Amino acid sequence: MTTPLRIGFIPLVDAAALIVATDKGFAAAEGLDITLAREVSWSNVRDKLNIGLFDAAHLLAPVAIASSLGLGHVKVPIVAPFNLGLNGNAITVSPPLHAAIMEEIDGDRFDPMATALALSRVVAKRRKSGAEPLIFGMTFPFSTHNYQLRFWMAAGGVDPDEDVRLVVLPPPYMVDSLANGHVDAFCVGAPWNSVAVDLGIGHILHFVSDILVAAVEKVLAIRQNWAEKNPDVVAALVRAHLRAAEFIEQPENRAEAAAILAQPERIGVDAEVIQRTLDGRLKISPDGAKRESKRYLLVGREGAARPDPAQAAWLYAQMVRWGQAAMKPEALKTAMDVFRPDLYDAAVGRRPPTDAPQAIGAFAGPPFDPSDIRAHLAAFEIGHWKP
Repeated sequence: MTTPLRIGFIPLVDAAALIVATDKGFAAAEGLDITLAREVSWSNVRDKLNIGLFDAAHLLAPVAIASSLGLGHVKVPIVAPFNLGLNGNAITVSPPLHAAIMEEIDGDRFDPMATALALSRVVAKRRKSGAEPLIFGMTFPFSTHNYQLRFWMAAGGVDPDEDVRLVVLPPPYMVDSLANGHVDAFCVGAPWNSVAVDLGIGHILHFVSDILVAAVEKVLAIRQNWAEKNPDVVAALVRAHLRAAEFIEQPENRAEAAAILAQPERIGVDAEVIQRTLDGRLKISPDGAKRESKRYLLVGREGAARPDPAQAAWLYAQMVRWGQAAMKPEALKTAMDVFRPDLYDAAVGRRPPTDAPQAIGAFAGPPFDPSDIRAHLAAFEIGHWKP
């Protein structure tokens, strides 16, 4: 007997474990009959999950938290027993903006502080000349992309709410928006940064791992009440996804995984582009310059699949910093309770690790302590929260 499930996803490479678990048969081996529903926007995924059209979803980690807190929409508690990806985002800029930043930079072009300070000088020059503010695309107000852009800009003195414009665009529309000059830059997950570079219309300025050592991007999201009624199905989902993640992380399987993901009904871009992403070897400029990073898109390695409530605390702190949420201890607890390492551990039959999870590792500010959110926020001059 199999359990039918309908799961929503956005065409991004950090849906890899979900897609491979379904198409490679790992879910079927756990007694799950998954139908995948490809969506364009995160609001569609969230809404269909919340009202029960989806049993689970590939979801932005901050959306799971916002839904549980009732921020920006109806309140529907969500649990996340599995991380689908860490560090999969990148910031891509247009050739004119890239040239302007490189002209102003003082230091290593891969140092986010150097580029943030250069951006601040570009912004100041544009203001002086009367030019329109730069426009940056991100995928959702409650998104890692939004917070990563803001964290980076603000570290260099750019106020993301006063000095530039941030606009919401679905991930598949980012490239066309850059090509048409509607935005000057964007932060999005793979493969859309690479697609822009291959088309000659963008330069990858930063991998998100330049900004944060470990940043959870997407989670496998399930409504809390559904998860409580179906614990065996949740455990089977976790096991199937972990098998898929471990399969993907084996170098000898990357070509097969990329071919699965490249199918038109899945991500629908060239398999070679997807394999570059999985291998962490990306072309970053139209002239063919490449950059390699072992920290670009962790699907299962380094314990990436196990949820870490400290990551949820960091995301909640960004919501407070940028005026999306009030500072409340009970809200912090609710946010951290979304990430469920206990469900992960029970499903895979492993004891909780005794070593501490890897730090958030932001390039600016003090080390993040989830037990002292106020100290984190007080370290930054730009933001909506004031001590």
